[in-house]
Amino acid sequence: QVQLVESGGGLVQAGGSLRLSCAASGRTFSSYAMGWFRQVPGKERDFVATLNWSGDRTYYADSVRGRFTISRDNAKNTVYLQMNSLKPEDTAVYYCAARPGSGSNIYTNHYWYDYWGQGTQVTVSS
Repeated sequence: QVQLVESGGGLVQAGGSLRLSCAASGRTFSSYAMGWFRQVPGKERDFVATLNWSGDRTYYADSVRGRFTISRDNAKNTVYLQMNSLKPEDTAVYYCAARPGSGSNIYTNHYWYDYWGQGTQVTVSS
């Protein structure tokens, strides 16, 4: 069982930056692949970024590639999402997610994930 708690959301002007954190409970965090997703009201939850258990393989949605960076610190049981050059269209509730994963496995579909945080709101003003 893994419990996830996101933090770091808020209101920022377009062009600004935010860093989201996702703290995980449990002693097996390093055996989980992690992902970030986002959702706006009335729409499906969209993939943002993912990385494998060791953090040496990452993958991004086209809409955020080059602006966002996903990383993890297994010693701290935490995964991060550094968001730069934010745009109004990045406004959403951001969720982190976890699922068991080994090797270079990464997962871009929300159906693959077993555990979810409660979400943190990111609002980008124009």
